[in-house]
Amino acid sequence: MPGETFKNRLEAENLQLRQAVEELSILNEIAFAIGSQTEVDKISELIVSKCTKKIKAEQGCILLLSEDQNSPFKTYIRKIERKSQVLPIHLSTHVMGWMIKNQKPLIINDFKSDKRFQTLEPGELRSLLMVPLKLKNKVTGVLCLFNKEEKFSAEDQRLLSIIAVQSAQVIENARLAEEEKKLQEIEKELLVAKEIQARLLPKEAPQIAGFDIQGYTLPTKQVGGDYFDFIGLDDKKLGIAIADVSGKGMPAALLMANFQATLRNQSLAKISPAEMVYNCNNLVCKSVEAGQFVTFFGGVLNPSEKTFTYVNAGHNPPFIFTRKGEITRLTEGGLILGLMENSPFEQKKVTLNPGDLLLLFTDGITEAMNETQAQFEEDRLTKVVQDHRQLSASEIIKKITQEVLAFQGLQPQFDDLTLVVIKVQE
Repeated sequence: MPGETFKNRLEAENLQLRQAVEELSILNEIAFAIGSQTEVDKISELIVSKCTKKIKAEQGCILLLSEDQNSPFKTYIRKIERKSQVLPIHLSTHVMGWMIKNQKPLIINDFKSDKRFQTLEPGELRSLLMVPLKLKNKVTGVLCLFNKEEKFSAEDQRLLSIIAVQSAQVIENARLAEEEKKLQEIEKELLVAKEIQARLLPKEAPQIAGFDIQGYTLPTKQVGGDYFDFIGLDDKKLGIAIADVSGKGMPAALLMANFQATLRNQSLAKISPAEMVYNCNNLVCKSVEAGQFVTFFGGVLNPSEKTFTYVNAGHNPPFIFTRKGEITRLTEGGLILGLMENSPFEQKKVTLNPGDLLLLFTDGITEAMNETQAQFEEDRLTKVVQDHRQLSASEIIKKITQEVLAFQGLQPQFDDLTLVVIKVQE
């Protein structure tokens, strides 16, 4: 009858209107709740909590894709509305994998009989509703609800899908804000690390009659672990050191500061260079974390005798360029510092004649890469020195640095560039 038809249509329209009002209400409720939040986990918790209560599910979770290959899925929040067993977390991998492949909502009201997930042990999982979180047609996560007393309905799916559309962008905005905050914290840490590194370096080169001495470090943006030092000793002798601490950033800066304090403290003792390095190694071994170490080269310059007594602890061997054009590598010493306690070290004394040049450097020089991944290497370094050895120590350092940077071209500097030059004046 016409009256019955009109009545039925009116009831259907009223039902649709009530559903629309309810949907708008829950969306506004979620928007209001998360509007003041900026953290992904808190936003996710609020979304899951509202959804589980509205749809009357026992549990819910949001799974987000992660860029970490070791942990590709991150469960940001599990919300349990009733006293029931927590569902097995290994379901997350299968759920996310299915969603990435199919990119559409999924309702399962009898999990044990569903053929798509028969290989899983469902435990107390009876039913499941999940919808994708998508940005620009790319799945970024999944919003899941588990175990509704009644069956999950098409209306439940529709509502959860609408919430997911809103949630995906809000979560992404929060994630980007968190990343920006982390970057700012890293920048602040790097600034502090740079300040620590700068304070550890000598303010000026020593002035010793008959010698031209200079040192220089060009740090990377990441703050490497290069260090050089000039230490005044008794009898007008001079301690000269260069080191490369493993790692970058604040850990490297702190290890460098610790090593400098250790080295300077040991230099006060009336002991040989080999004994000093032996003691430094044992102290470093006691203080470093696993995987941390220090390559070190150090020695004592005796200006009156024109001798240099050195120890090389796993560092790039420095070069002596003689007036006659010969090149000698300084290799005597022992292992890298921090690897093994009570490791033995040998020292060696060399004579520096008028016109000789001693070059100390870190691997940032020889391992500098260009756009074809070729390294600067020792041959290029020694050629630069031989071609310009008539220049002053500071000018030689400047020339080497220029050549390395020119060689790198547009390739970014990935390690500190550190040099020490000692010229014996004629």
